[in-house]
Amino acid sequence: MAEETDNKSFPILVVDDDEGLRRALERVLHQAGFPVTAVGQASEAVNALRQQSYPLVVSDIVLPDLDGIALLRELKFIQPDVEIILITAYGTVASAVEAMKLGAQDYITKPFSHADFLARVRRTREQIELRRENRALRQQLSDQHLNRLLIGSSPAMREVKKLIRQVAPSCAPVLISGESGTGKEIVAEAIHAEGPRARGPLIKVNCAALPESLLEAELFGYERGAFTGAVGRKEGRFDLANGGTLFLDEIAEAPPPIQIKLLRVLQDGKYERLGGKETLYSDVHIISATNRKLEEALKDKTFREDLYYRLNVIPIHLPPLRERKEEIPELATHFLQRYSAKNRRQVLQFSPAAMNCLLAYEWPGNVRELENVVERSVILTEGETVEPLSLPPALNPSRFEARPAGDELHPLISLTFPVGTSLEEIENRTIKAMLEHTGGNRFAAARLLRINARTICRHLGPKQPSPFLDRTAAKTNGN
Repeated sequence: MAEETDNKSFPILVVDDDEGLRRALERVLHQAGFPVTAVGQASEAVNALRQQSYPLVVSDIVLPDLDGIALLRELKFIQPDVEIILITAYGTVASAVEAMKLGAQDYITKPFSHADFLARVRRTREQIELRRENRALRQQLSDQHLNRLLIGSSPAMREVKKLIRQVAPSCAPVLISGESGTGKEIVAEAIHAEGPRARGPLIKVNCAALPESLLEAELFGYERGAFTGAVGRKEGRFDLANGGTLFLDEIAEAPPPIQIKLLRVLQDGKYERLGGKETLYSDVHIISATNRKLEEALKDKTFREDLYYRLNVIPIHLPPLRERKEEIPELATHFLQRYSAKNRRQVLQFSPAAMNCLLAYEWPGNVRELENVVERSVILTEGETVEPLSLPPALNPSRFEARPAGDELHPLISLTFPVGTSLEEIENRTIKAMLEHTGGNRFAAARLLRINARTICRHLGPKQPSPFLDRTAAKTNGN
């Protein structure tokens, strides 16, 4: 009974011009709980598959309007993952074997018993479901891997991850654009890791880091004697990346002569080493990146138009962090965990005030700047919580100002007092404001006021304990 219930989600298409056999197969499958559509011609089968998805088609190999092999090709074109069991007479076994080479799942020879037929259908269904489970598992693992590489779940980043999954199986050139620090190199790594070349090398070249002569030698290699100092043959990055991926970072900075050679490689995969006469071939997936708008470089004639269109087959744009601030808490927490472990610290969280500082900042350096800020905060934080005092002054301009060399940063807290206010009241209000600013941390407040922490305790009095003291006492009592 349970099996019949499961079979209801597995529709089968039967194709046979013999009405008696067609009805018999339809009856057997119905009794086993399978939903069945039965047709008598190949054209009807094609129309049925266009209207509904069938995981399995059972078809006679000889049909009046189209032979079974041609039907197989047509059905696989419409639905590539459809499985087909062919029904064949003794004289057409060779054709059935040929059909299996083209993608048929199984064949059954007439005459056959209903039990044998049903057993083959069940076995095919098990194989289909196993492949589905494996595909779902691979997709789940791929999603987990991609989410580890690319932190962020904003609509913009979800679209980027979708593009990565779509483009990774292909070898089409990819052009990644975005401001410095947005994570273009990580996207290139993700495309390589998700694609069929993941077992091959990922070779990176920064086109802005080398002068023209060295860049050419790095990309294409050189032969002995190609120039002064070339004492032996050197393989280039295209050699090293063969069978894998070549990442060309800052492609907009490539000099015009290099652009011409890159264009040739993109067109036919051919190149020569410096000083060499042998034409080499490199099978690489080329991914490039730029933080400049290449459209402007085209207008300035500093970048070749034909090369641009060769590189820009699949464009992926990474938006700046200021346009996806909803990702800042997730990114900051990720970096906090990484650098706490790296520096063997127990910094566990950001205070609400510190997180507000992170969210209010515009991040001109994007994700890379956020990572650096979090690493700095982990090192400077004394307790388990990152407070605004551990953040750079640029992130909290309303509370910090730079002091002379050698002096620490201190908060700007503006307080006003009516004429005649007692000194005790001024001290009490100043201490209270400073404690509020430091989140109740009397030691931080004392350091900023340049007084002893005991002085703060004395001013608070027994009826106004420090919130920090309350938390510390609670933790102590709990232990």
